[in-house]
Amino acid sequence: MLAWDAQQNGLSVTDSDTAALAVTGTEFSIDEADPPLDVPRPVDETIAVTARELRLPHAVVYAFPRESSTPLELDPCGDPLSLSPGEYVVDVDTEIKTYLQFAGAARIERTDDFESVVVSFPERTRVILGFRSRHEFPTGTITVPDSPAALAQAVSYLSSSHKTTGPDRSYPTLRGHPPLLESGDELAIPDCVRADTPQTGTELVVPPEYESLYVTAPLAYYLQARVRTDPTINGPRLCLPEYDVERSLPGPPRLEREVEQLLRQTFFLDCLVRNAGPYGTELAESRLLEILDLDSESLYAAPPQDRLATYLDIPFEAIEHRLPDWHLATYVAPEFSRVETLPFLLDRMSLLYRPRTSTLEGRELVERSLEAFYRTGERAGTGGQVASVDIVKPELRHGRAHGWLADGVPVDVFTAAPEAYHNRLAFLDRTCGEISVCVVLNDPDMAGEHDDVAEIYRSRSGDLPMTVTVEDGLTTAELARVFETGHDFVHYIGHCETDGLCCPDGTLSTASLDRCTAQTFFLNACGSFYEGRALIEKGSVAGAVTVTEVLNEHAIKVGSTFATLLVNGFSIERAMELARRRIMMGKDYTVVGDGTHSLTQGEHRVPTTLRIDELDAEHRRSSRAIRNGDPDASTASAASAASTASNDTDGTSQPQQTARNDQPRYLVTFDCYSTRVTGSYYFPHTADNEVAYLCGSESNFIVSKPELVTLLKETEASVIYDGDIYWSNSLWSHFDE
Repeated sequence: MLAWDAQQNGLSVTDSDTAALAVTGTEFSIDEADPPLDVPRPVDETIAVTARELRLPHAVVYAFPRESSTPLELDPCGDPLSLSPGEYVVDVDTEIKTYLQFAGAARIERTDDFESVVVSFPERTRVILGFRSRHEFPTGTITVPDSPAALAQAVSYLSSSHKTTGPDRSYPTLRGHPPLLESGDELAIPDCVRADTPQTGTELVVPPEYESLYVTAPLAYYLQARVRTDPTINGPRLCLPEYDVERSLPGPPRLEREVEQLLRQTFFLDCLVRNAGPYGTELAESRLLEILDLDSESLYAAPPQDRLATYLDIPFEAIEHRLPDWHLATYVAPEFSRVETLPFLLDRMSLLYRPRTSTLEGRELVERSLEAFYRTGERAGTGGQVASVDIVKPELRHGRAHGWLADGVPVDVFTAAPEAYHNRLAFLDRTCGEISVCVVLNDPDMAGEHDDVAEIYRSRSGDLPMTVTVEDGLTTAELARVFETGHDFVHYIGHCETDGLCCPDGTLSTASLDRCTAQTFFLNACGSFYEGRALIEKGSVAGAVTVTEVLNEHAIKVGSTFATLLVNGFSIERAMELARRRIMMGKDYTVVGDGTHSLTQGEHRVPTTLRIDELDAEHRRSSRAIRNGDPDASTASAASAASTASNDTDGTSQPQQTARNDQPRYLVTFDCYSTRVTGSYYFPHTADNEVAYLCGSESNFIVSKPELVTLLKETEASVIYDGDIYWSNSLWSHFDE
């Protein structure tokens, strides 16, 4: 659902997934009396406006002339795009997909700070604006009985949400939400789902067991494969009948690694090949196609089985070190009772693993035993006990973020719940409007965090439609109303005991609520895990909690950093992952519910993290050697500066040399990834960069101090520097001498 409101010299567009878009203009007016308008693209809303100039958020931009099938791309480096008189559709890849249709000449350019895209006309021009929300509700529900054979058939139809069978399916905008699954007495597939399911000819044959079905589901979903069971085989088989190709896969547990490799390889190569199509861009990783002797144009046009057969001929070892990190892994018990979660996990393109745990030992045991130093002493006189949580250590496999759908409370993993995914859909149905944030202070000793986070939320409300309410000393009844009255985010600062959240008149057990309508939350209180989990069961989507007692000083650091990241578009899991780096006992904080959920949209569609490392004199000498053409020096410099830097000859993450003198220099590493938009790319705005990078691939640049200041001023990002986390606009002055 999309909604728009007229603003001074422009309009504001929001959707039910909390995305927001501002379009402003010069000599701007809205033509509200016009009849329904058509744009030759899939859109949810159209609006006719007249303006001399339109300004939109920074984005990738393509202009499609009506008389030509070849798109014109706005130069990522800043050169303007001049359009001669004609009819055009301009594609602006903002968080809410935006199209501009007009007739006439135009000039498209980026502002000097790369914060905006400006479309200007020689005179006032009528423009039809088309908008499409990136989120889609699932279409239809498949009923599945308790049978591996029936689940195999159901998984075959989950790819009905894909918009294409070509490499463009690697774009997140061309993969919709799969149909839902629910248990029932017999298999029932809606006619609309059957009609929308593509026939690629690819087959995946598995033994009739749930573990193999769960592990292979992400691969089957992305490949749009027909899945069936065969009791005579020991391990799955990937079959391409038209090409007489069959790949035998091992049974569990080795099956997990094989599926991970196949999915990562296929998805990555699709991301490279798709650039031969109309929406291509200059990717740093694309040089790999030449090394592998792959023709992207022929592969782009090839049938699905033909293209996949070519991919399967490439050894995984040939591309392994060039693959972006996969964004998400979920550890789910392969049981029929978990079937309803599969569509939500596939919507996020998560790898699926069987959950395994081991005991905490060594340093981890020491860390867990430090509770005596925690808030117990500071809480003298409260008279209550903190709820204890038995922690397990998960055996993590490949993935940047990790979710847990099994028994136990793991460290370093967000604890998901089936209710959380369904709750997310319920919130998407809610009417678009302002984001409502409520900060509750029920512990006077935590006033420092209270003041910090309230100011953080208020400052962000200048950029987003957001209201911020601050409450102090709420009673149990008042706090219950906060959770029951529809806030998008509740930040509770106080204490928590075994009976619930502490209030002046007692404790509030969140399990006693009839219904929780707070979309997300942060219970920054000792041992708040169970209270947070109850909020998920009562209606919330996700929240941050603690699993033991925490120091006030630590709580303040984590709370303020988490608030900054959350309101700048980071998912709850990623915001907490970065925030807890600020304290030694970061494992005491965790996330419950759907950790991939985001409260707001940031300045950039994919949240960005920078890592800054100062180069010493030896590195600077190596940099000079690089500029003089010594390739060995390049490898030595980058490798010693950052262990994640790679200096492959294809340039996938080789540091770019932008510093030009012997002043202090810094290695800046860009890290952009999101569990919501797998397959996207980002463009680092440094002086000499001319290419984009796939999300999940780090990019590295050597910059001078003045260049670093400019970068921090122009990039809204979290920054890891000197062992701590900062926000870019608060750090640039440190280097500005």
